[in-house]
Amino acid sequence: MKIAFYGSSLLSSYWNGAATYYRGILRALGERGYDITFYEPDAFDRQQHRDIDPPEYAKVVVYPATVDAMRGVLAEAGAADIVVKANGVGVFDAELLQGVIANARPDALKIFWDVDAAATLDEMRADADHPVRAALPGLDMVLTYGGGAPVVDAYTGFGAKDCVPVYNALDPQTHHPVDPDPRFACDLAFLGNRLPDREARVEEFFLRPAALLPEQQFLIGGNGWETKAMPGNVRHRGHVFTAEHNAFNCTPRAVLNVARDSMAHIGFSPATRVFEAAGAAACLITDAWEGIELFLKPDEEVLVARDGQDVADHLSALTTERAAAIGQAALKRVLAEHTYDLRGEQVDALFKVHAAREVTPA
Repeated sequence: MKIAFYGSSLLSSYWNGAATYYRGILRALGERGYDITFYEPDAFDRQQHRDIDPPEYAKVVVYPATVDAMRGVLAEAGAADIVVKANGVGVFDAELLQGVIANARPDALKIFWDVDAAATLDEMRADADHPVRAALPGLDMVLTYGGGAPVVDAYTGFGAKDCVPVYNALDPQTHHPVDPDPRFACDLAFLGNRLPDREARVEEFFLRPAALLPEQQFLIGGNGWETKAMPGNVRHRGHVFTAEHNAFNCTPRAVLNVARDSMAHIGFSPATRVFEAAGAAACLITDAWEGIELFLKPDEEVLVARDGQDVADHLSALTTERAAAIGQAALKRVLAEHTYDLRGEQVDALFKVHAAREVTPA
């Protein structure tokens, strides 16, 4: 079956945290025989910061961020059996969603794939004319990369025909243990872009522990932090390319996950970084959110912190030996239960169920 996928970027993770999620899911579907075309705009300097070359599992069409170019790629949706509009493209999001529905064949499976469901739902609650609310009657399915039952209930309450979480996971071909890299040597590292709904939590869970532990070394990677005031024991690396993620995760004594406000509030939303770190056998400290135990077992496979003091306490007590044991336990768990191959199997089954419904006489 042919898939036309309209998203932010498959080729670049620059200001695009969903990149590794797209890559993992689409690689798994490509290996199951799907013919995939990914459409991404040339926007936000992403093409100047590519992490990968166009992959074998998908054709990538990069189009100028203009109205005419957008209309041109939308016209190609009519050739697909499955059309997908992901949120957070950054340009023409509403027009792309409307266009996917308008240009798809009547028998095509039409999907909105929400990689930031908690935030999208907050917007929908505040705006009766929100583009996603308006599009739901024309969609067959909403897929999300997290949120659990609260997100499913909210989407179906807004009128979605079906809503299924397809959680982040590990691609073992991309994220795995490597040798340490002295560029990333520290006691605690955090990787994430500076975003308004994350910054206060980074201040609490990362910068506060750094101030509490002046004798320890901290490292922050990601875009936007260069103008942020930080304690003297914090180093800033800027953008960290996907190819560097393994060394970034393997080298520090521990790495930190900090959820965005909306994801922490709704729970059941493990970030991609959780699985990337676990896949590299890193000792992960995460801020507390409901549902973590569905993915990693607290105190054995992950350390959970309620606030910055907890992070500092974990670091003060964490030996090199215990950090290694936690990392190895996390790696074993994610390889068994949380790989993109398993997520691809889930999505493939969803697609096949829908296809069977379409050919079954009423």
